[in-house]
Amino acid sequence: MPALAQARGSEFAELSQIVKQAGLLRRRYGYYAVRCGLTLGAFALVWVGFAFVGDSWWQLGVAVALALVSTHLAFTGHDAGHKQIFRGRAANDAVGLVHAGLVGLSYGWWVGQHNRHHANPNHETDDPDLDISVLAFTVGQAHEKRGFLIWMAKYQAYLFFPLLLLEGISLRVSSFQSVWRDQMRARRLEKVLMIVHVALYLTAVFLVLSPLTGLVFILVHNAVWGVYMGCSFAPNHKGMPTVTDGMQLDFLRKQVLTSRNIRGGFWVDFLLGGLNYQIEHHLFPNMPRPSLRAAQPIVEEFCAQRGVSYSQCGVFTSYRQVLSHLHEVGAPLRAATG
Repeated sequence: MPALAQARGSEFAELSQIVKQAGLLRRRYGYYAVRCGLTLGAFALVWVGFAFVGDSWWQLGVAVALALVSTHLAFTGHDAGHKQIFRGRAANDAVGLVHAGLVGLSYGWWVGQHNRHHANPNHETDDPDLDISVLAFTVGQAHEKRGFLIWMAKYQAYLFFPLLLLEGISLRVSSFQSVWRDQMRARRLEKVLMIVHVALYLTAVFLVLSPLTGLVFILVHNAVWGVYMGCSFAPNHKGMPTVTDGMQLDFLRKQVLTSRNIRGGFWVDFLLGGLNYQIEHHLFPNMPRPSLRAAQPIVEEFCAQRGVSYSQCGVFTSYRQVLSHLHEVGAPLRAATG
């Protein structure tokens, strides 16, 4: 995709007023109470099932269920990081730390990375989500690859989904590195939470399962979790126009033109944790998840009236666009080697 052309003006204040008047920024305490209760209940139920099944290869089904529930715990942690649940930071951080701790992630690391992404969506140098060593999202990044990474960039469209099998492990490694290396709020608490998570997780797995079954359980759990997380976040920006230094974009256009929505009903909303309304989420990061659906037609009409391109497609079309973009970026490298 070509880089964005320079755009002028900003109508975000007007849009923001419309959204506020519609009551879409009000907290949804009841929704999140039910959501948290059901998700935490499902998490507990999975571990009860784990204990009940015992040392059996049927535990691989439990591993898949744990991966699905873990993703939804991460979705709630994401919402807390954006202050979608409560108005104050302390209460949101408490929810975020608990949910991140249950899945073995660093909440502070995630919030820091994600806030940088929201401030610089699809920026070729400032968006951390475009800084992935094993992938190239622009032709410039592809030409910077060296060694084995050149081969990976050539065929990255074919490697994309297999690589997601490692995403869960990558997230855990990045979390541990950040907690032990970086200075962040609640660093000591996060260390304790991560140590407790690892200790309880490994103890439960190898107390109930044989070494081989336990190892396969861990691999399946992390692989499915990584794929689910990756499939939830990848369609949002990958393959959309990128931003480079020197471009002057107002807030509205910077967020809308670099984001992609995913069409769908209740099940898409549920499976993607509200991230399918990526445009609305980027414009109003603290908007509660259940309000995003109501905000979508308002934002789409507002953009249409002002000639701002608004990207929206189905789930499978979004993945096709992502893979097509990755294949296109790797084309010059394939051509260079024949």
